This record gives sequence, structure tokens and C-alpha cells, in this order.
Amino acid sequence: MKPTSNDVLIRPGRIDDVETIHAAILKLGTHIGAPEEIISTVEDLKTYGFGEKPAFSTLIAEVGGEFAGLCLHFPIFSTWMGRPGVYVQDLYVEDRFRGRKIGERLLRRVAAECRKQGGVYLRLSVDTDNDGAKAFYERLGIAWSSYEQTQKIIGDAFFAFADTSDNGEQG
Repeated sequence: MKPTSNDVLIRPGRIDDVETIHAAILKLGTHIGAPEEIISTVEDLKTYGFGEKPAFSTLIAEVGGEFAGLCLHFPIFSTWMGRPGVYVQDLYVEDRFRGRKIGERLLRRVAAECRKQGGVYLRLSVDTDNDGAKAFYERLGIAWSSYEQTQKIIGDAFFAFADTSDNGEQG
């Protein structure tokens, strides 16, 4: 059967996709109203996603050979469950391909791959003002967790915290 322009292909991201991946992340930042928050570069993604020790993986969705979306994810582990899982860092679907369940397909594929490796859960964070994304995840059964919140430390505050002499290292 010959593929049609409506067929969705989901495949692992490759190093030659890095510019497209970065462009999608920039669009995602703009979509949520925080483009200035995106400071990563194409070179960062090459180094940390496709280098010697990849920190993340990607799935790319294509429709008729055109980039339609991506899911950037990495493995995590729950000490409470004693099992691995997957953390979805970024899920993006091009506007013109929305409504075709591409985001859902990407998430289901990530979950299936995780399950094959013994995983039992998927986690992600949603921008607090992104009501559309929250409704999308709820519809899929990916529920808001009422008993935890995300904390973070970044930039100069992180460096000062990490570089303190009181970090337990033997001098």
C-alpha cells in the first residue's frame, strides 16, 4: 500500500534533525509566551543529545515527509515505585498538523518504548498558563499531581550552589 500525505511516520530523531528540533523548541517557547527563556543552541542539542553520552532522546513525527512534531524525553527512576519511567521534556506539534492526534501518538510511542524497558510511568510538566495543554493531557489520562510541585535553581544561583566548598567532597 502506497503511503498517503495523511500518513504519520514516527521515528527516532537523528543528528541531521538537530536544526529542526531546535527550531521546534524555539516555536514552543514562543507559543507559551516565553521565547526569551530558550537559551539552548543547535550545538548544545548536538552535544548533549547526540554526543558520546546522550542526555535525551527524540521522536520525530512526519506527515508526507514533512516535519509535523517532536517529543523530547529521557529516562527517570522512581525510588518509591522501584521502577523506571520516562520524563517528557518537550512535546511540540506544528500548528498546521494539529487535530490529527500527532501529539497523542508521540506520547503513546514514548510510553510504549518505556514500557518495553520495564518502565511503569510517564511524567511531564505543563506551563501553568497553558490551559490547552493541560486539557489535552487530562483527556489522555495524564493527570495533574496535587501532592507535588516542581522546584528549580538555575543560572548563577545554581553555579553558586554547586560550587560551594560545603558539598561533601574530600579536598
